[in-house]
Amino acid sequence: MTTKVATFPLRLPVSLKAALETISDRDGTSINQFLVVAAAEKIAAMQTEEFFLTRKARADREAFRRILNRQGGEHPSPEDAWDNSDPV
Repeated sequence: MTTKVATFPLRLPVSLKAALETISDRDGTSINQFLVVAAAEKIAAMQTEEFFLTRKARADREAFRRILNRQGGEHPSPEDAWDNSDPV
């Protein structure tokens, strides 16, 4: 399987290029590979945000409350209890 690639010139400030060289060298990758992975991570993060915003817009809060307040449910087990001392 081959992946089609495209090229384009990229202008970087000298200081940013120097930082990229240092970091990509420490990472054991080329500057190109480092930037490709960084772009892929950014795209994934933005698409994930869009996915959850779309899901949020479809949410039915009344149905959610009906499910939470329904009769016959069990209380959470002790290991599922929320630890208020946890700084998360």
